Amino acid sequence: MTRLRRWMVQPVCFAVLMFGGRLGIHLGAAVPCFVCPYVGGCAGQCYLMGLQGVYGFGLSWAALFSPVGLKALGWLAVFALSVVLFGKLWCGWACPFGALSDWVGGLRRLLGFRESRLSPCGRPRLGWVKYALLAACAILPPLATAKLLPPDFYLPFCNICPGKSLLSLFAGDTTYLALNTANGVTLGFTAVLLAVTGVTLAGLFFKDRFFCHFCPMLALIHLLAPLSAPRLGKWPDRCTGCGNCRRNCAMEVERAYLEKVKATVQDSACVGCLRCVEACPSDGALGAKLFGLAVVRSSRHRAAVPRKAKS
Repeated sequence: MTRLRRWMVQPVCFAVLMFGGRLGIHLGAAVPCFVCPYVGGCAGQCYLMGLQGVYGFGLSWAALFSPVGLKALGWLAVFALSVVLFGKLWCGWACPFGALSDWVGGLRRLLGFRESRLSPCGRPRLGWVKYALLAACAILPPLATAKLLPPDFYLPFCNICPGKSLLSLFAGDTTYLALNTANGVTLGFTAVLLAVTGVTLAGLFFKDRFFCHFCPMLALIHLLAPLSAPRLGKWPDRCTGCGNCRRNCAMEVERAYLEKVKATVQDSACVGCLRCVEACPSDGALGAKLFGLAVVRSSRHRAAVPRKAKS
């Protein structure tokens, strides 16, 4: 079943991406998920870091036409190809921070705590945050390069990213859980990082995939969604309207439940975990499409027991 396969894939991806560098695995600077280079021994670099600074918006105009600029275009092509081939499966199946989120949620269920749910209007109102953070990744680094902002703004998102502070703990590094008093701006960034880390930890415990609601990587991947091969599909004539897809969605996406006509139900907040397909008890009502062909479809024989009682 989807759940079993995902819970098998996630630990493998977590181990390879987090520690693969120690075994000589190097995936470059365009990985479409939170592979944080601040974690010693990781196997690659989250593309958000390159997009902001070294291989992206932080380049000067002159550097855009240099070998470094050509390298930046190369990493952009690698990132785009990775998203086209795997889409949001990066978020739902491979992202180390996504796996950590799911494990914290599993701990909550094990301890018997119920998940907090967003209000019907809450999720749409949160959707703009990830795009605002993505815009900051594009706007602030060039200003830092032009010396209109302090150097800390060269990597604005990395400086407040909870992946930096929490994933580093798996490598035994607590550096990013302390205030850096080198200067006022750095102190401010580290204070914000500690606050974001605390809120994220609490949020992850009480809400499945809490940080994904604010993740600029998810926003960036969704911008390429029209070109992505994997799509979430629906066959409306087979849907019974039971609502399992809505109740089991970590991101509280309702499009798969509400859609009665269209065959593609991909939503901007979807992380590609396929919980909805796993939970659907109607044969062939929901499924994952690859280049338009259904490769996984729901089945009443494999349907998982719904994990959420609230509608």
